[in-house]
Amino acid sequence: MGIKMPGYLKRYIEKPIIEDLKQKMVFIGGPRQAGKTTLAKYLCKQAGFDPDKRYINWDALEDREKIMAELFPAGSGYLVLDEIHKFSRWRQIVKGLYDKRGEEVQILVTGSARLDYYRRGGDSLQGRYHFHRLLPLTLAELDVHTRETIENLLIYGGFPEPFFLQSERQTKRWSREYRSRLVREDLADLENVKDLGLIEHLVFRLPDLVGSPLSINAIRQDLQVSHQSVTRWLVMLENLYMIFRIYPFGAPKIRAVKKEAKHYHFDWTLIKDTGKRFENLMACHLLKWCFFMQDTQGREIELRYFRDIDKREVDFVITEDGNPVYFIECKKSGQKINRPLYYLKTRFPDVKAVQVVLENDIDLISKDDIRVCSAHIFLSEFV
Repeated sequence: MGIKMPGYLKRYIEKPIIEDLKQKMVFIGGPRQAGKTTLAKYLCKQAGFDPDKRYINWDALEDREKIMAELFPAGSGYLVLDEIHKFSRWRQIVKGLYDKRGEEVQILVTGSARLDYYRRGGDSLQGRYHFHRLLPLTLAELDVHTRETIENLLIYGGFPEPFFLQSERQTKRWSREYRSRLVREDLADLENVKDLGLIEHLVFRLPDLVGSPLSINAIRQDLQVSHQSVTRWLVMLENLYMIFRIYPFGAPKIRAVKKEAKHYHFDWTLIKDTGKRFENLMACHLLKWCFFMQDTQGREIELRYFRDIDKREVDFVITEDGNPVYFIECKKSGQKINRPLYYLKTRFPDVKAVQVVLENDIDLISKDDIRVCSAHIFLSEFV
């Protein structure tokens, strides 16, 4: 039996968006069905405006005609423009609207793609907007910091619809339909691609490759296409928030590998192996925090991983201004410290190091100042 979906779940970027709308436009990007439209309509309603009159969606034919004719609601108040980035002239329209009416309307632009990428070309919007990314649900945002919540997230993922349904069958159906729509609809709308079948094959192949450096050459051979094609397709999937890649952390003293990235999925239910699925869940939680720090505080925080030429590997390294601030290793169980994590800690003694495990209610510090902590305890400290 599923957990009842709340009428509205308070999202972690609400307050920063409300503050930013007082100064500029706000763009909200993020994966399809992560809750962007629901959030935008809620903020509009909370501000005292009717979402039915102030919400315009490019995917609706009637609204599309209004956008192309540049006909927008009169008067002051919120104005929500959803999926408008699918229109080739969207940058010019939004810029003109803001320059003419920016003092009377609070413009909120949402889209299931990297709006910072799809604003390239034409008139620049630079200096006219703040950009926020809304990612799927995480432990801290659900505000139920228990092992059971982690288990539910592992099984049902972080997208609101399947998570609250709590049905493995429905989760699998949702996930397969979700991937197909991203390729067949969103990708086709935004990119000039002819090989949708091959891209869809790539999309169904990628989950098996999570957790290891991604070899583009191996994928090229598997699909019998060029290296350039695979590289381009991966960038497209990143721009649509289907996957994300993290790159190696390198410092002269640790002989790090500086080539291949690792990739993860925002829908981690695709990953069959429990250990790799847990690693993917951790990656999404940590990336969400990094994005939040970037978008709300302007901090130069990045998520990376460590691997050296001696095959030592640590799952995640969080850096700020290029310097490591956190080493994080994921394990399904066990309190024995991972040797590569110990190796990094000895070389960067002032950097926090933690081994995160699925086991219940563990929070210990080793004699080497390495923390061993249960996932539900550790992740409650993020967003």
